[in-house]
Amino acid sequence: MLAEPAPGMRPGPTNSLVDVAGLRVGHAHRVGGGYRTGTTVVLAPPEGVVAGVDVRGAAPGTRETELLDPRNLVERVHAVVLSGGSAYGLSAACGVMDGLADAGIGFPVAGGVVPIVPSAVIYDLGRGGDFRATPDAALGAAAYAAARTPAHEPPFPAPPPRRGGSADASSPRTAARYGDASHHGGAARHATAPPTASGSIGAGAGAMAGGLAGGVGTASAVLPGGVTVAALAVVNAAGSVLDPAGATLAGVRYGLPGEFGHLRRPDPAEAGAWQPDKVTSFNTTIGVVATDLTLTKAQCGKLAGVAHDGLARAIRPAHTMVDGDTVFGLAACARPAPGPDGLQDVLAAAADVFSRAVAHAMLAATGREDAPAYLDVFPSVLGGDR
Repeated sequence: MLAEPAPGMRPGPTNSLVDVAGLRVGHAHRVGGGYRTGTTVVLAPPEGVVAGVDVRGAAPGTRETELLDPRNLVERVHAVVLSGGSAYGLSAACGVMDGLADAGIGFPVAGGVVPIVPSAVIYDLGRGGDFRATPDAALGAAAYAAARTPAHEPPFPAPPPRRGGSADASSPRTAARYGDASHHGGAARHATAPPTASGSIGAGAGAMAGGLAGGVGTASAVLPGGVTVAALAVVNAAGSVLDPAGATLAGVRYGLPGEFGHLRRPDPAEAGAWQPDKVTSFNTTIGVVATDLTLTKAQCGKLAGVAHDGLARAIRPAHTMVDGDTVFGLAACARPAPGPDGLQDVLAAAADVFSRAVAHAMLAATGREDAPAYLDVFPSVLGGDR
């Protein structure tokens, strides 16, 4: 049974995070030559966005999360980086910081600016064959450049990446610093994906979830009064994304009218045959939930916390000892601050939109030898064999 959405709620124009005014998204990934990993950047307007965070998993990999405590100085962030590579992947944020600094964007201090770029990572080490083939500052710079490229400007290689491709340099200085080469001898160039895309792209290029291929998923909701709430999730969970009664994706039941209406219940034979035997021991689901309302840092933290409810509805178990589940809450402040009832409506939508983003990640993921796609295992969901 599907959950009943609020009357009048609908997806945004792209049903993605960029439906929130001012936010941009860039994906960069490397697949091949020992790599299967990537980085996703959520880029704020130059003035930044108010941000909070909620870390629920017991094995997080994060950067600059303490400054999001409402008691601390900085009010706004200039980007959020989500990356593969476990703790190694946190270095991707350096490339994003350099791009922002070269553009003069950041927290003003004597002599210049300091870009504020909180980050979180998933564990995908070795999934391309080389344990140390991880995102670096150059890949972060590529994701930043992709976010700065207007969405209407081609070309973006269609996901999943099979060939190398490079994003436009964000600035001559950043391009000179990082160029297009990877470490490990330039074995794999990076590719990019459209900002509204879901699937095995960006930070989700090497993701897995309960034995299935994971990835990036995104969704949005426009409330009856016009307020937008949206999420982007990188689904790399130790837990299962399947409803235990029949193998339907658990997040699908929170879809808006028509969003998942093309899906059928999986054939019982397919559900009975699915017995994953290679569930990885380290994982993590990370993401961003955002609104165009004006919120405080504390309210952004609450927004992130409620998004974890959506994560737990779509993945079971969640917040385990081997997951570092982390969600950032962002407020673009394009609309006035809500009253108590308005805030409650946004929080309720945040949980549902995160569940929907998880479902979109799984539906768009590309299967591989060690991690089949959901639609490969359950082809009856689309009404036939694949």
